[in-house]
Amino acid sequence: MQTELLPQDLPSLALLVILMGIRHGFDPDHLAAIDGMTRYNVRERPRLARLAGVFFSVGHGLVIASVAVSVALLARQLSPPQWLDRLGTWLSIAVLVALALINIHSALRTPQHEVVSLTGWRSALFARFLQAGTPVMMLGVGIVFALSFETLSQASLFAMIATRYQGWLPALLLAGLFIVGMVITDGLNGWFISRLIRRSDRTARVASRVMALSVSGVSLMVAGLGIASELLPAVDAWRDGKETWMGAGVVALMVGSYLLGQWLVRPGRRRDIAR
Repeated sequence: MQTELLPQDLPSLALLVILMGIRHGFDPDHLAAIDGMTRYNVRERPRLARLAGVFFSVGHGLVIASVAVSVALLARQLSPPQWLDRLGTWLSIAVLVALALINIHSALRTPQHEVVSLTGWRSALFARFLQAGTPVMMLGVGIVFALSFETLSQASLFAMIATRYQGWLPALLLAGLFIVGMVITDGLNGWFISRLIRRSDRTARVASRVMALSVSGVSLMVAGLGIASELLPAVDAWRDGKETWMGAGVVALMVGSYLLGQWLVRPGRRRDIAR
């Protein structure tokens, strides 16, 4: 995202950054990590399970805020080489496609009487690490999952924006607003998953499948847009300046998937689904 295409007034910029945080909270690895920690705690520590998303996003945000402030202090202007930006883009696209295929496979292979678990590449790699039974451990999971090219690029973006305002405090403010957005999404996700797991009825089974397929669909959509932007200059030009609407679209799709899962298991729909 080019900084000159972002809103110039602080209130509009703040709203955009919060929306970016909300959208970032829907990343497949966020959903999968929170899913894993919630499942681990839901029986013995139900209150902690409901807060898994909050602690995860706070730990995640600590890294973003630290990098944003550090970069703002070290340099007024940051111009990373173009090849590094393109490499990060293609790595993100590859991960999104892989996660989408993994979650589609999980949804199709999970027995009908079981709830589908979301899968992320880092959640599989740190499966034992996701057995976090304390708030501090959950913060640690969030910190580890923040060590990625995309997250660090996000923090650097806040630092570059802060150069408009001549200081590191704006970078910290923008990072804080981004964290607020993540806490909203990740917090609601942890609460939703804990509520879902405690139910063993048809509602939980259907809703978990709808969510897994929705995450996969959004991942493929974002990856497809990224590929088109990299290969077609016209698409890249069209995309610039529309980040707010795209973020809102991702949020709307994920909220819609939750509502769809609830609608599919309404009493009037169960007979139709069973046919």
